[in-house]
Amino acid sequence: MTIFLQSLDYQLWHIVVNGPRMPTRTIQGVVSLKPKNGFNDNDSKMLQLNSKAKHVLFCAVGPNEFNRISSCDMAKEMWDLLEVTYEGTNQVKESKISMLVHEYELFLMHDNESINDMFTRFTTIINSLKNLGKSYSNQELVRKILRCLPKSWTPKVTAIEEAKDLSTLPLEQLLGSLMTHETTMKNHEHVETKKKKPIALKASKEDSESDGDGDMSLITSQFKKFLKSQKGKKVFKNKFPQDEESIKKEEPTCYECKKSGHFKSECPNLKKKAQFKKKNEYSKKKKAMVATWDDSDPSSSEEESDEEVTNIAFMAIEEEEEDEVNFSFDEL
Repeated sequence: MTIFLQSLDYQLWHIVVNGPRMPTRTIQGVVSLKPKNGFNDNDSKMLQLNSKAKHVLFCAVGPNEFNRISSCDMAKEMWDLLEVTYEGTNQVKESKISMLVHEYELFLMHDNESINDMFTRFTTIINSLKNLGKSYSNQELVRKILRCLPKSWTPKVTAIEEAKDLSTLPLEQLLGSLMTHETTMKNHEHVETKKKKPIALKASKEDSESDGDGDMSLITSQFKKFLKSQKGKKVFKNKFPQDEESIKKEEPTCYECKKSGHFKSECPNLKKKAQFKKKNEYSKKKKAMVATWDDSDPSSSEEESDEEVTNIAFMAIEEEEEDEVNFSFDEL
């Protein structure tokens, strides 16, 4: 708005800031406003500039602002009202300035931020302070930018401080020097990444086979332990659910009693039959021995009966040991 008003007429801007010079007259030492019929050409031009300034402000603002300034008679009154609306009172200005100064003092360049982005943020803070009436010298701004750079820029900062006069170094020239150094650093990083190649070490077949066997045995043993645990069983059931019919099919079936859950060698009915058969054979042998004992001499019969009884006992023990051989589920 300031530049626009000054471009139209600089006297127009003077009237907006200081107010119009009203035509007056002095009668017997008393100063009073001239009546309208007493205006000369200069007086009419001054009043015309005031109306022109009001017209520019009316055309520049929106409906809400127009309602605020439409009742004002002077362009200066309108300008002051707009200034308070957008910039606030002196107390509001001071609070804004203190916040921006605090942001300026803590200003630092972020990681992975370019010089251009950093300078854009810095310029925004400086312009806001300047609009509120707070400004810094060029030397202070140059030193502030050099202080906000990260540690990787320390050699460049030292070179600038030794080679340049910071009191006369323009801010734009400093920005160009930093951007040139940034481009050089990026090119060096790009070349270094190209030079670096991955290195692969060759392993012998024996080492790979031995390592593979060891790893497989370790994994197999750990997996078996996991399946035996309660947690492993639950996980296996959840991951691989089975129907009742498939579970029944997987269980072994006995060919003796036609029941599931065991094999024929483990069937209790077969064991009972074998024991009953052994008892019958033993009783028959015993009856036969008793008949022979009656026919023979008592002395010789006693000795022979003792030997035969012992032989029969040994035979029974051997037969029981042979019949009672049990096999595990995994062996079968």
